[in-house]
Amino acid sequence: MRLSKPEFLLLLCGVLLIGLTIAGLTLPQPVPGQFGIGYGAALTHFVSLGCIQGLIYFAAVALVLHGRPSAPTLWMVLACAALLRLVVVIFPPFLSNDMYRYIWDGWVQAAGINPYRYIPADPHLAFLRDATVFPNINRADYAHTIYPPAAQMIFFISAGTAKLLAAPPVLAMKLTMLAFEAAGIWAMLRLLDYAGLPRTRILIYAWNPLPLWEFAGSGHVDAIAICFIALALLAACAGSRGWSAGALAAAVLTKFLPVILLPALWRRWDWKFAGIFIAIIVVLYAPYLGVGKAVLGFLGGYGAQEGIDSGQGIFLLAVFGQLVALPAYAAKIYLLMLAVALLALAAVMVFGPALPAPRAAATRTLARRSLLLGCVLMVGLSPHYPWYYCWLLIPACILPWSSVLYLVTASFLLYLNPTHVVLFWPALVYGPFLLLALRDAWAANAAGTLMRLQLAEGDRT
Repeated sequence: MRLSKPEFLLLLCGVLLIGLTIAGLTLPQPVPGQFGIGYGAALTHFVSLGCIQGLIYFAAVALVLHGRPSAPTLWMVLACAALLRLVVVIFPPFLSNDMYRYIWDGWVQAAGINPYRYIPADPHLAFLRDATVFPNINRADYAHTIYPPAAQMIFFISAGTAKLLAAPPVLAMKLTMLAFEAAGIWAMLRLLDYAGLPRTRILIYAWNPLPLWEFAGSGHVDAIAICFIALALLAACAGSRGWSAGALAAAVLTKFLPVILLPALWRRWDWKFAGIFIAIIVVLYAPYLGVGKAVLGFLGGYGAQEGIDSGQGIFLLAVFGQLVALPAYAAKIYLLMLAVALLALAAVMVFGPALPAPRAAATRTLARRSLLLGCVLMVGLSPHYPWYYCWLLIPACILPWSSVLYLVTASFLLYLNPTHVVLFWPALVYGPFLLLALRDAWAANAAGTLMRLQLAEGDRT
């Protein structure tokens, strides 16, 4: 089959991404007493490689957005996405050791113990310790698990399946995450159908290097949240309010952050949606309530450890603090202002016009609402870890705002700021994002004005 020039260039981008991925897997070198790639020259080289992958990704996105969609192109996109993940999944994680806590929590539950009851180093759990998983658990000697019930149930199923099949626990957990991600990609494809957009736009998610390294590489639980968020949006576009509420509740109880999408999906006075959402949260929490308030795990301690309580870990506040001396209560005022801004945005969505009747328009509206809420939250809180940003690519497949694509891809630079106190690297992430966001807003306003003029011209004729 003869390839057109855009198809050839897209294939070349895919080959380059695969080649760079293989090269990236050669960078981590085991160091005694140190997890994975560690901090230093190897990590710097790896992030540099990721930046090159990002540039190739942007070229591929441009080709897809401006090219003519076809079935062979879609299969090329999906095949390359699958190959990228298969190359990475067989290697042990080296960027983050979070996945070892997932496996541990699964083992604890398999032993009939509430995962929120003990820290991993507690003597009550000594019988579960091994030479592979336990030594790599972070915060093992002081932090209870932070992961909510939906995630815990999946950890339990994955650990049990791995034991039943005598499979390596690390590989089994990674494959679990990739299975959920695959379901999420299917839902994104259906969302593109609903929006009346080419399915080849799935490349915007599937070829981005961040999900590749964070899910196939590190096996982060965010892959499960990606799946449920995509399913929640899909159900909402299909008019299945109950399923949308259920999927969103599952996403929230996998990773708390997706709660920000509640105003985008909930219609005012829709008590069925609200009832199902709350009921599922109650039902999923119920098996773990024997530990009382400890069921929230390390959530409170995490906020303090990441500098959210003090404001030192919030980029915009830290920048402002470089200009003027801030009082001790500045973080509380900032977080209150952020909450007010999000509540105001939520009120506009909940009490404003309902979703348009045409499915394509409704899908685009949901994507726009999701991106607005997500960007305000993510930039306002400025999480320190790249994998927190992956979910923004779901609505970006429908509305590929340059600011969002840059934010997600550039968040890889945050790996170079392990202490979370140097402002240079986050400035490279959020500074260009804010400039691109202004450009996107201007372009969206111009497009809206043009559409209104066209409609008015149609009315006169």
